[in-house]
Amino acid sequence: MIKKLLYHPLARGLDIDDPAMTEVRRRIIREKPFLSRLYREWYESIRERLPDIKGEVVELGSGAGYLEEVVPGVVKSEILPCSHVHIVLDGCSLPFGAASLRALVMTDVFHHIPRPQSFLREAIRCLRPGGSVIMIEPWLTPCSQFVFRYLHHEPFQPEAKSWEFPSEGPLSGANSALPWIVFSRDKGRFQTEFPELRIEAIEPIMPLRYLLSGGVSLRSLQPGWTFPLWCFVEGVCKPIWPVMAMFARIILRRVDGKKTGTGER
Repeated sequence: MIKKLLYHPLARGLDIDDPAMTEVRRRIIREKPFLSRLYREWYESIRERLPDIKGEVVELGSGAGYLEEVVPGVVKSEILPCSHVHIVLDGCSLPFGAASLRALVMTDVFHHIPRPQSFLREAIRCLRPGGSVIMIEPWLTPCSQFVFRYLHHEPFQPEAKSWEFPSEGPLSGANSALPWIVFSRDKGRFQTEFPELRIEAIEPIMPLRYLLSGGVSLRSLQPGWTFPLWCFVEGVCKPIWPVMAMFARIILRRVDGKKTGTGER
């Protein structure tokens, strides 16, 4: 009942797999000052971590966002036809040449990829040596698992044995626990199967602000002017982010296949 009351009126009644939903979410991000500032912070953190090499930067799942304002020249892509993107593609079959990309970046996308092994193989093929996959994704912590399991609309299955999951639609199919499964629980398997991708960093982030923003589905719980205040509150809580964080910034680096390791912290 509470979730129904908080549901954003623009998103109510739309099919999540309808391209119109992506357009609505773009409008919601723009019209919610708290959420818009949160996305800009994410985008700036992605820009700061781009590798200093040649090649294009490609964003997956760009439809609702505005990364191009922070990373000029980014190639925006989406799995469904919609405005504001350059190309429609499937992350499991990327239409780019071998060793041609500087980076693949995404926000809230990896956990929607039903065949993550296929995507990771494509990332290895397309990235230049030293290139990166940079993603911001849901992350399992003692606090976040309650939210993802009981308050979030997407499937959350940290106990899943397989990385793959059945996908009824391009956006409705998901496992919000997938990033944690692949890069933490099954880290050893990841390093064995994909030695060309080194986990350079896993940074738990944002224990409170995304919840307060309401995301792209719910009404904002805080006005935009309170954003700096909540930045301060989260900063004070930083020592316990590993327990509270809702998301993680994950950085994978394309190496020669012999180097392994993790920058998890």
